[in-house]
Amino acid sequence: MEQKAAILITGGAGFIGSNLCDYFLSKGYKVVCLDNFSTGHRSNVEPFLTNPNFTLVEGDIRNLSDCKKAVENCQYVLHEAALGSVPRSINDPITSNDVNVSGFLNMLTASRDAGVKRFVYAASSSTYGDSESLPKVEDVIGRPLSPYAVTKYVNELYADVFARTYGMECIGLRYFNVFGRRQDPNGAYAAVIPKFVMQFMKHESPVINGDGMYSRDFTYIDNVIQMNELALFTQNPKAVNQIYNTAAGDRNTLNDMVLLLREYLSRFDPAIKNVEVIYGPQRLGDIPHSLASVDKAHALLGYDPKFRFAEGLSLAVEWYWTNLKT
Repeated sequence: MEQKAAILITGGAGFIGSNLCDYFLSKGYKVVCLDNFSTGHRSNVEPFLTNPNFTLVEGDIRNLSDCKKAVENCQYVLHEAALGSVPRSINDPITSNDVNVSGFLNMLTASRDAGVKRFVYAASSSTYGDSESLPKVEDVIGRPLSPYAVTKYVNELYADVFARTYGMECIGLRYFNVFGRRQDPNGAYAAVIPKFVMQFMKHESPVINGDGMYSRDFTYIDNVIQMNELALFTQNPKAVNQIYNTAAGDRNTLNDMVLLLREYLSRFDPAIKNVEVIYGPQRLGDIPHSLASVDKAHALLGYDPKFRFAEGLSLAVEWYWTNLKT
């Protein structure tokens, strides 16, 4: 393994990106972080600034020159930068497209020109769209249900074309509801787990969209780190230029999640057991059920998710209570 290889992590100040920065720095790699701090946080990368192997490039993937500057002298790219959130994309499809499609194309082009060895990018389970088949297998998708889903599917198409046309090595990781330390609980588009954690900690009633029976393949951050490392360094030629589900391979309903959150948080504050949950209208663009098959990742990459949902959620709750309790 190339202990001093340089890895560019776009969106490195975000939730997933900063965890990847942390991990690869701990393994002795040189890490370049490209972020414009539109959704990422400086506090996520501040601990790395004194590390001689860490370089912060403040820039925007919508600017090709920023992409070229960041990828210079890097052998690998982990492309995490994106505007997430289905509701955000419905409210503002143009900006989502600019960042997620034009920005992605800029990073692919800059990586091609820099001669990077491998380009691993964050794809999305939203690509499965209206496909009702469970579990989700990589080669069976439906029609996208949101502008965000369209952008993430276009990423896969562009990566495939660049692999075929320019001989690049690209691997897409379809993330399934990733959660864990550093995930932002604030803002209009906060993910459900950190948002609910913060509301419970404040004794506020969280709102579930629908009856709570929608299910998700909630995936703990350390499983995602494992997949990125496997994708980055696999020597299996059959594993390259592929798309992989990145998930736990299990599903839990939103009601299941709330029960576990109450249980884990009440260890710190028994009053949380009595906080009621409110049920609201179903949200536009939401996929009813999400469950990934991880057989392909297991067969070609040797992926073996170490954290099941309950264990990961317990660790996440402990992190939030320790770091964010006011």
